[in-house]
Amino acid sequence: MLGCVIHGQDDLRVEELPSPVPGPGQVLVAVRYGGVCGSDLHYWRHGGVGDFRLAEPMVLGHEVVGTALTGPFVGRAVAVHPATPCGACPECRDGRRNVCRDTRYLGSAARTPHVQGGFAAEIAVPAEQLRLLPEGLEPRRAALTEPLAVALHAVRRAGPVAGKHVLVTGAGPIGCLVVAAARAAGAAHVTVTDLLPAALEYARTAGAGTAVRADDPADPGWPSEVDVAVEASGVAAGLGTCLRLVRRGGVVVQLGMLPPGQSPFAGNLVVSREIELRGAFRFDTEFDDALALLAAEDAFDELVSAVVPVREAESAFALAADRGRSCKVLLDFGTS
Repeated sequence: MLGCVIHGQDDLRVEELPSPVPGPGQVLVAVRYGGVCGSDLHYWRHGGVGDFRLAEPMVLGHEVVGTALTGPFVGRAVAVHPATPCGACPECRDGRRNVCRDTRYLGSAARTPHVQGGFAAEIAVPAEQLRLLPEGLEPRRAALTEPLAVALHAVRRAGPVAGKHVLVTGAGPIGCLVVAAARAAGAAHVTVTDLLPAALEYARTAGAGTAVRADDPADPGWPSEVDVAVEASGVAAGLGTCLRLVRRGGVVVQLGMLPPGQSPFAGNLVVSREIELRGAFRFDTEFDDALALLAAEDAFDELVSAVVPVREAESAFALAADRGRSCKVLLDFGTS
């Protein structure tokens, strides 16, 4: 079977891999689609993401849907929740399994040996990580479940947003899904910023009321202030914009993973305006909520800009890295 393996910086290979043998409590899934995530691109271009560095070859991918080949859902379309929390650490016991200190996450170099990912024709995963697709939800759209769950968690970290003005910095796939999540949560208006016109158009598709060029201070769309800001660009300048524009006593959620090491930020604004700065990392039960939202809204289809056979994975990664030409790019394992 074919799999997409990262061996190091700029060393992405589509290889023949042995079919997995499910262990105790595991089921076998035939993967149909896998979404190329920003973290996958970081492993490809930089050999790591954030502070997680590659130490050995690793199958990439954690945004996968397919068909169960064994287990209670055999023959049915499923999405795979990519996290296996330990269930025993203080965070898990406190109901915050998304920050479990001993979790296993598909396609992650956070631990060694690395956790092999889902970009393979077949994968073996714990049975409890499978979710049946709701009636009428096509696998192509369902491939957005994992990133939408990330967005839903970030919006929930902000607290109630109904009736509020929300700013989103960064209109990549996650930023666009944050826009959609904020609108679904009842935000009165969503303003999004980015450097690329194409990215801003995708954000409008997702429900942004105002789209602003981040490099144009004269753009008339800039708000004087907002109630909530979600930083989804992963750059310090985006965080600075959020802190500058959120109202006194407002909430800023840092969702984008900043570069490794120290990142400067306007800490005095956090103090003088009593801004609440909160982190958002992955998700937990929001995965199920994302499936329900995807089943209810067909507008998400427009965020999938390309579906590429897995044999052409490197061209798919290059397309996904070019935000002037794409939003979410999927690998298709059904054509391998």
